[in-house]
Amino acid sequence: MYKRMLVPLDGSTLAEVLMEYAVKLTSVMGIETIVLNVLGPEEKALLPLHQAYVERAAEKIVAASGDRPVKAWGEVVIGSPVDSIKKFARKNNIDFVLMATHGRSGFSRIVMGSVADALLRESRIPIWLIRAGIPEKKVKDTSREGRVMLLLDGSKKAEASLPHVEELAKQLGPEFTDVVLVSVCSQPEVASDYPSDMPMSWDEHVAAEQERCQLDTSNYLKETAVQLEQKGIKASYEVLMGNPAVEIVDYANRNNFSLIVMATHGRSGFSRWAFGSVAEKVLMGVTTPILLVRTK
Repeated sequence: MYKRMLVPLDGSTLAEVLMEYAVKLTSVMGIETIVLNVLGPEEKALLPLHQAYVERAAEKIVAASGDRPVKAWGEVVIGSPVDSIKKFARKNNIDFVLMATHGRSGFSRIVMGSVADALLRESRIPIWLIRAGIPEKKVKDTSREGRVMLLLDGSKKAEASLPHVEELAKQLGPEFTDVVLVSVCSQPEVASDYPSDMPMSWDEHVAAEQERCQLDTSNYLKETAVQLEQKGIKASYEVLMGNPAVEIVDYANRNNFSLIVMATHGRSGFSRWAFGSVAEKVLMGVTTPILLVRTK
């Protein structure tokens, strides 16, 4: 069960796109929220000012949560963003970190890099990423739909994200309407040494492989969807064909999802997604928040 959420803020307008989203999660899920600000050692004299900033942010979360009693407070720590967020999360039993993908100069270069990477690699704390720099209305409108896209590839590592989807369904309740399981069949790369005397031409071989992949993937996703349905979660599935990043971005933008959930490791088709080109392209290509779960 998710009990405690960490929200790093740095005072920028972009980072504060998190605030309304944090209010929604805090009130609907009934979790405790800690607003964290990280100061560099050279900014130590500004600590009282920054403490007031995070306390005001926490007060806004509580005030905006309406009649539902919630708990939120602010903390300021001194150090590097990477180490400070990681240590604070571990020490305070944080269940997931809600972060913007851009902020001021200290954060904009690292959120999709060393900070998120360090948290996932070393602490295994899921990271809920909100793409800052987009109209807040888009984030709010998308979050109302309550549909979740779960990316799977057939591996046990990728399935580490399933318990998180199940927990979200429990805590979000009516706000969580259904989950769409999505996987991608990539076109095989042209083999330079493909024998000319094979029964099938290369094009026929590719078509056969795609047909096989689509059938196997459909059967796998259907079975997984049935398992979710048995737990009371409405589920469907979709098999995409082509370049993973392009197809996922296109599918996400054609359908209204509240969240995309993906594991940071999987088999060869997904193993490069963690913080490589696919994950970054998906993040930058959609306005939908993304929950990244580190697998063992």
